[in-house]
Amino acid sequence: MLHIPVPPRSSFWLRVAVGAALVGLADLLFFAHAPGTSLGLFAFAVLGSALLGRKDLLQDRRGRGFVLAGVAFALVLADRPGLLAWALFGVSMSLGALSSRVGPNETAWGWAQRLALDWFFALFGPVIDLFKVSRLRRGRGGMSALNLLGLLIMPLVGGGVFLALFSAANPLISNALANLSLPSLSPQNVLRILFWCAVFIGALGLLRPRWRKPLLALPERKIGKPSAFLTRTITLSLIVFNAVFALQSGLDIAFLWSGAPLPGDMGLADYAHRGAYPLIVTALLAGLFVLAALQPGSDTANRPLVRRLVVVWIAQNMILVASSLLRTADYIEAYALTRFRIAAMIWMGLVAVGLMLICWRMLAGKSAHWLINANAAAALIVLAVVSVVDLGAVVAGWNVRHAREVGGRGVALDLGYLHTLGAPALVSLAELETTLDDAVLRDRVAAVRQDILLNVRRRQSEWRGWTWRDQRRLDRIAALQQKGALSAPAPGARHWNGRLIQMPPPTAPAPVAAPPPVPLTSRTEG
Repeated sequence: MLHIPVPPRSSFWLRVAVGAALVGLADLLFFAHAPGTSLGLFAFAVLGSALLGRKDLLQDRRGRGFVLAGVAFALVLADRPGLLAWALFGVSMSLGALSSRVGPNETAWGWAQRLALDWFFALFGPVIDLFKVSRLRRGRGGMSALNLLGLLIMPLVGGGVFLALFSAANPLISNALANLSLPSLSPQNVLRILFWCAVFIGALGLLRPRWRKPLLALPERKIGKPSAFLTRTITLSLIVFNAVFALQSGLDIAFLWSGAPLPGDMGLADYAHRGAYPLIVTALLAGLFVLAALQPGSDTANRPLVRRLVVVWIAQNMILVASSLLRTADYIEAYALTRFRIAAMIWMGLVAVGLMLICWRMLAGKSAHWLINANAAAALIVLAVVSVVDLGAVVAGWNVRHAREVGGRGVALDLGYLHTLGAPALVSLAELETTLDDAVLRDRVAAVRQDILLNVRRRQSEWRGWTWRDQRRLDRIAALQQKGALSAPAPGARHWNGRLIQMPPPTAPAPVAAPPPVPLTSRTEG
């Protein structure tokens, strides 16, 4: 087991001071404020603090690589702050902090466990450090935390008693104490304290990682003795699976890919929009079957017929994934693009990559660790690209270009959905506004664009929420306004999709009914 010595006191208190400084900076930048490019500035502050508090961070090439990845994601946060980029920045810095304490051949499975343990123990890091410092002081002949507490009990209690008596005897002291007030425990102050604790725990966890051995080793199934029964049943299963998959693949090629008319009253839209996600589940089940039944090196996996059947089956699964992508693309063409549909297509692509890796693992005799490492690398690359690309802007641009109102093949433009996208849709709406001839639609687009523009300007006016990307959007809008290409929407209250709210016409007041006549009564005198 790798022994980790307790750091010197000066190093420990330096890290505590660095963590406290990060808490103060985070409070200034983020508490009760929406983050902007300030999130990237804070990421660079975390980087500098890690380099200051961890002298071993740049000792090996792998650690320097993780730090460079952290720098890249800090730049992404400066331009496009987001939760995904921040999570990837945190993973990069955590891996860099652990790198000098981990062997050179660690797998993705081991890294995942180390990260989980490091983040879990970071929750109790300050308490663990207090016990370590107390034990270190006691070992050097100093005073433990409990002894220090016992030493302070009598002075504090006695001083409080005497101060209370003097307060009763001296009005100056009593008035001074009455004017003292502790901060109120309002919900905002409680949230602020919790925010400070979270930032301090995260900073101290980065500066003082809690290394532990991985808890779980990846289960490696032992290769059993050759079984003729198992080989025959797997072979028959693969033959049946290939036949069933060939039926589905043939129908997709005949109708979905070629565009041939379907029999009966079934339309191509019904056929195309029905099975995208079930086909992906089918491909996942196929991958699990290959993983479970065809372990590399086993007698079954070494049979030439079985290997050929597996390759053909994986190829058919790839056709199914491609058909799922085509179905989703047809659905988008007929309706509209959303961020969820982009995410679904990305997930389908990752499924296809996973299937190819599973097939190659069986053919090349690779280990389970190799398969996990390859899939983790593919997933991280995709996440890194998504953290940079503004999917909202991609969605807005596609929907605007393919809307029915501008001659596209899509459905009518959903201005309400574009409104929900916010700043990413701003430039696309402005460019659409410059091309429309329909005065009513142009006014609706201008109303939605104007509302988003006001929100972006309001956020940009606060320096904590300012971002480079939104500033580029505002510059583009300013250029269009200087050309006179944009116009102000008509005044009036609007729906979320830009339509004017039709106010009911004023109703005439109801005529006042005349009071009934009062009957005259005779009065008799007694």
